[in-house]
Amino acid sequence: MKNNFDFLVGTWTSEHHRRPAFTDDPWDEFPGFTKCWSVFDGAGNVDEIVFPTKDFGGLTVRLYDAARDEWSLYWVNSRTGLALPPVVGRFGDDGLGIFTGDDVHEGHPIKVIYRWSDITADSCRWEQDLSKDDGATWTTNWTMQFTRTS
Repeated sequence: MKNNFDFLVGTWTSEHHRRPAFTDDPWDEFPGFTKCWSVFDGAGNVDEIVFPTKDFGGLTVRLYDAARDEWSLYWVNSRTGLALPPVVGRFGDDGLGIFTGDDVHEGHPIKVIYRWSDITADSCRWEQDLSKDDGATWTTNWTMQFTRTS
């Protein structure tokens, strides 16, 4: 439904846990700062995230397709300026947002899933899982815990 991402409008701090794809390497922990705003009367949403201890940031563009009742989410890395293929999905009645898509890792096709969960007025969680066996198994390689600042 249009306006699903209105909860994210505002400014946030975030705690990140990230590790290289498909590894059991230790988690890298770092902070983030996000500004998010709504466009197209809630049928679109944009956020910019800055990682002050890293050499990159990012931008997410989210667009709602009313005919299909689903969102397409595009992540752009500031190092490359290129958008990854979108993940597509929706929020369920339980408030959990599931968005899936295809990507490539080291020349091999993979599946990607984003999960938005634990959404309150002042906090939310995002998780990225990857699969190299067409979704039979998943590996979490990035989580973000957001806390609202305004």
